[in-house]
Amino acid sequence: MATRSRGTAVFVETGAKKVFASALDWPGWSRSGKTEQAALEALAEYLPRYAVVADRARVTLPKTAADSLEVVERFDGDAGTDFGLPSITARADFRPVGADEAARIAALVAGAWTVFDEIVVVTPPVLRKGPRGGGRDRDKMIGHVLEAEAGYARKIGIKMAPPAIDDVEAIEALREAIATELALPSDGSSPVERGWPHRYAARRIAWHVLDHAWEMQDRTEPGSELPAGLPAPARRALEGAGYTTLDALTAVSERDLLLLHGMGPKAVGQLREALAEHRLTFAGE
Repeated sequence: MATRSRGTAVFVETGAKKVFASALDWPGWSRSGKTEQAALEALAEYLPRYAVVADRARVTLPKTAADSLEVVERFDGDAGTDFGLPSITARADFRPVGADEAARIAALVAGAWTVFDEIVVVTPPVLRKGPRGGGRDRDKMIGHVLEAEAGYARKIGIKMAPPAIDDVEAIEALREAIATELALPSDGSSPVERGWPHRYAARRIAWHVLDHAWEMQDRTEPGSELPAGLPAPARRALEGAGYTTLDALTAVSERDLLLLHGMGPKAVGQLREALAEHRLTFAGE
């Protein structure tokens, strides 16, 4: 059962330095800001990027989901919030989860993994450094995500070692175990002592995966530029979804591009021509 709300139900946790806004029914759609308003604006801004996750999960996300963000709960944050983590469980996280909703939640987490993997494939090993010269490069970031995921899994009763970044079998086994647990109906309590309820576990796991996936996109050095004559709505749609170079477009299909608000056949044709000039193609071609 979805959170009762006239719009998209949002939970806000407010720390001393950071505020997180999280869409309660959409695991992974969480963003932060210095104020509640800034966090809500960031959440709305990231809708096009999160829409790709929903598409991969085959879950319908309304294009207007960011038009009415309704804060249904507010809690004080903690040190984790200020460190940069959505670390507080909402009351709504303890709601029972029926079979259909459990399957939906698990699918959205799996969608986050799919997006992460797609971005990894087109991300160079060395990433642009942050303003202070910091930030992990690609492989260290992948390792960090996998190590954290193994730790998060323990919060729902799964004890598995963090996989090596090149151990595909172990990565799939960890993900399968997490997805299987999240897909189970739940009374809303944590499956283990001092653990996390399924809703919060899904929210935290998907957020962490996507936060680093999007960081990889944002810290990738610019490659071949998008066509100069691309219509403004199409350019905004691409940039909003994180597709800022022709190289990035090789990870997305024509069908998925046309799902973006603002994209049309003419713009896709321009992109196809530009890709061909660089001997590139859309995904699956």
